[in-house]
Amino acid sequence: MTLSNGRHYLAIPGPSVIPDRVLNAMHRAAPNIYAGELVDMMPGIVTDLKAIARTRHHCAIYIANGHGAWEAAVANVFSRGDKALVLATGRFAHGWSDVARKMGVDCEIIDYGKRAAIDMAHFAAALAADTDHRIKAVMAVQVDTSTSVRNDVAALRATLDAAGHPAILMIDCIACLACDDFRMDDWGVDVMVAACQKGLMVPPGLGFVFFNDRADAVRETADLASHYWDWRPRAEAQELWQFFDGTAPTHHLYGLRAALDMIAEEGLDNVHARHATLARAIWAAFETWNSAGPLELNITDPALRSHAVTALRIGAPHGDRLREWTIANAGVTLGIGLGMVDLDDRGASGFFRVGHMGHVNAHMVLGVLGSIDAGLKSLGIPHGKGALEAASAVCAAAAPSG
Repeated sequence: MTLSNGRHYLAIPGPSVIPDRVLNAMHRAAPNIYAGELVDMMPGIVTDLKAIARTRHHCAIYIANGHGAWEAAVANVFSRGDKALVLATGRFAHGWSDVARKMGVDCEIIDYGKRAAIDMAHFAAALAADTDHRIKAVMAVQVDTSTSVRNDVAALRATLDAAGHPAILMIDCIACLACDDFRMDDWGVDVMVAACQKGLMVPPGLGFVFFNDRADAVRETADLASHYWDWRPRAEAQELWQFFDGTAPTHHLYGLRAALDMIAEEGLDNVHARHATLARAIWAAFETWNSAGPLELNITDPALRSHAVTALRIGAPHGDRLREWTIANAGVTLGIGLGMVDLDDRGASGFFRVGHMGHVNAHMVLGVLGSIDAGLKSLGIPHGKGALEAASAVCAAAAPSG
């Protein structure tokens, strides 16, 4: 006998839960790619993507995952030998810099570790030291999926401006677009990369690069821009094939259209508020468990935590044991301790993550927390009492009374 039978819940930080509405939109025969509804809906898709990024500027869509969006952004900004300043707060800024280095970009990395956000004073000092303005662009991640830290993007732009530095500001929002608040134009971001499989609730396969006119001016001299990765034809497309340099990802587009409709119907501000409330409920539970046991939030300051993913420390080998227990006994898959291998002599077995992005609600989050609570009890892992009550209290306080 197992209690895991039934609909399994993939509570990892991407790919996220796919709504039935998105799956149903994709479940259709191949469409005409030369005329008809698929062609007609492309301008609206681009408009709605820009609304989520909160930009009036440009959007290029690629048949790619987030790593493809990384490469596209690098290709359109840099020439071989250019310098980038990479601000790392987890695994994914390092990953983006690896892509850039392989393309011939000189990357200087400032690593702030796996439990802290970017230090603006330290960043300002690095800019001040660049007296000849060799740094062409600053690359950073708003939310690092491995550590769950959330960086202050507006402060990055303010620091650049205060230093009088001309560097392009490039931000990775793959983990958090449509989960954590992001305002591309208001915050002065020049290039932003995202993908469809997290807050946008679509199966992996679409990457997005948003860019403003300032970044597009840099594209004039970028010698890494290849035929496929060039963002200009895609952002200026008139025909369906021009958006993708060939055959369109037809069924992903139908799924994306449905997902964008769901976000618009709920309202983006409400989507952000839902994620924030559910994140607070999760944090309340883990803080309670931490009161009498080893389980702790990786990011201690709530102001620096993402509303899309939460990274946890529990000590080896309890992370692996708990994940294995919830899969086998509760039908819940928790995320691995990605990028934490160097912090634990037994690999990443003392860490795990909970994804709470996209198509999630109170009963899903409370169910995950209940499964974790049962796992802690079954495995005999010490923990504080009252975690589920603390989480449900957060949800109750956010709901209208009556």
